Amino acid sequence: MAKPIHLKDHNHDARIVQRRLILAAVFILGLVGALVARMYYLQVTQYEYHSTLSENNRVHVQPIPPTRGRIYDRNGVVLAENRPSFSLTITRDRVEDLPATFELLKSLLELSEEDAAQAERRLSQARRPFESVPVMFELTQEQIARIAINQFRLPGVDVQASFVRYYPFADHFAHALGYVGRINEQELKSIDPVAYAGTHYIGKTGIERYYEQLLHGTVGYEEVETNARGRVLRVLNRTDPIPGRDLTLELDVKLQQVAEEALGDRRGAVVAIDPATGGVLAFVSKPGFDPNLFVTGISYADYGALRDSLDQPLFNRVLRGQYPPGSTIKPIVALAGLDAGVVTRTSRVYDPGFYQLPNVSHKYRNWNRSGDGWVDMSYAIARSNDTYFYDLANKLGIDRMHDFMSQFGIGQRVSIDMYEEAAGLMPSSSWKRTKYRQPWYPGETLIAGIGQGYMLATPLQLAQSTALIASRGVWHRPRLLKNAEGVLPDESETPPNIQLRNPADWDFITQAMQDVMQSPHGTARAAAAGATYNMAGKSGTAQVVAIAQGERYDSAALRERHRDHALFVGFAPTENPMIAVAALVENGEGGGRVAGPVVRAVFDAWVVPRLEAEQQQGHAESRENGQ
Repeated sequence: MAKPIHLKDHNHDARIVQRRLILAAVFILGLVGALVARMYYLQVTQYEYHSTLSENNRVHVQPIPPTRGRIYDRNGVVLAENRPSFSLTITRDRVEDLPATFELLKSLLELSEEDAAQAERRLSQARRPFESVPVMFELTQEQIARIAINQFRLPGVDVQASFVRYYPFADHFAHALGYVGRINEQELKSIDPVAYAGTHYIGKTGIERYYEQLLHGTVGYEEVETNARGRVLRVLNRTDPIPGRDLTLELDVKLQQVAEEALGDRRGAVVAIDPATGGVLAFVSKPGFDPNLFVTGISYADYGALRDSLDQPLFNRVLRGQYPPGSTIKPIVALAGLDAGVVTRTSRVYDPGFYQLPNVSHKYRNWNRSGDGWVDMSYAIARSNDTYFYDLANKLGIDRMHDFMSQFGIGQRVSIDMYEEAAGLMPSSSWKRTKYRQPWYPGETLIAGIGQGYMLATPLQLAQSTALIASRGVWHRPRLLKNAEGVLPDESETPPNIQLRNPADWDFITQAMQDVMQSPHGTARAAAAGATYNMAGKSGTAQVVAIAQGERYDSAALRERHRDHALFVGFAPTENPMIAVAALVENGEGGGRVAGPVVRAVFDAWVVPRLEAEQQQGHAESRENGQ
């Protein structure tokens, strides 16, 4: 039986196709709508955001580091300046293969392993990957040429001209000026990244560090258009940086040279102060070092030689050296005795060559073992008699000595702008109880009366205490800065002036210090020989190693570095003081014999030309009046 034939329903098929077409059209229209909506969202709603992103891909803001302020002496001689230098810089995010780049640079520039490692360390300190970081400095012309020829092999590597710090006097002002160096990781955490954008150097020590904010200046910026490789095509906008302020210091180059020559090759310090202003005129710490070595990064070998030197060239003796002041403080002890009323100017003490406390067998020796007989205050200062000051210290007591001598800056930081200054030490009974949990003994008071024992002072503090005698107690804190384009040192925390019960005691002590230089029994009369003006001074020696009871100091039996330090302080002219000086010669032994001539040379260099100028001016005025 044949099967029935089924006819195809074309209408049904057409309806299915139609539905599918409608669904496809709806789907396509939906996609088109979503695309239009997305385009509207991106190009209209988010226009500003994406416009900014696009602009940032094309325009970059580059910092322009300011030029560091220069430093001058009081007469306009440049002590620190900026000189052009060519540096090799690397922009990390433009370098395709950093290890390969360093290997190529080592080959092209013939770098040692140490130089290459140092360059890599500098790059690792970069704050932003898109900033160019100098990794090598002081490139030679040959090195610059090799980089230029191989530039296509060194993406992200450039040679840039910049200014680096330069100290034309090298080691002569190193301890006063300090130096700048590369910003390290610890400093990166504390400085303002905006203020130091593009800057790679910062003051490390001395004036360079203390006045960093004035010297640094204000960073500038420029908007630049770059290509895909980061090359600058054009500058769109520029804000110029503001250079740092130039500093003028109180230092005098010629006086500094005189002080250094007088000190010679010996280890020591010389500091000179204007008593009328507190301005530091000379600041010598020997031996010194060349601060230029630190500017772009000192080598391990050079730093090791400085660090390990037995002479300690990196040690700032003017500010950090804490030495027993020895007999240089006897004029202040004498003033303390007069002001407290425990002695008078004519009080006398018999000196058999030693001093003994009541009921104590120990003998505190005078430097003159044979003794000086009956001694009054004026003679004791000129002769530097120890026995007299043992007795005076015993009458005063350590606490009265502490209170009075602290007024002169002993045991305190005295400067305005020398942050490295050590405080020294002016002991007291309470200090010893706190420090050692022990009582203060009378014998310790005696040796404090001649500047030994626990007492410590820096050369700067000795110069300042001498300047206070010269100024009759008027305080001017020592400072290196004279002005910074109108900015003056901050003197808001100056201690009160020293008021004596009898102001005439200033003149008496000054005359006694003049006798040190001029009287037949003065310990420094040889240093003052031939002077055309009056000067006041005081010699001193500071023990390095103790001498046992009953033994004598034997220079020949001691190693050179175990011999006494030589000290001398003074001011001139005595009638109208222009300068106060403290000199220390390590292991120099004789204060008046060794350190005295150093102070005299500084006096002559400063005082004589000014007295001659005053005399010439007086003659000129006399001639005018005569006409």
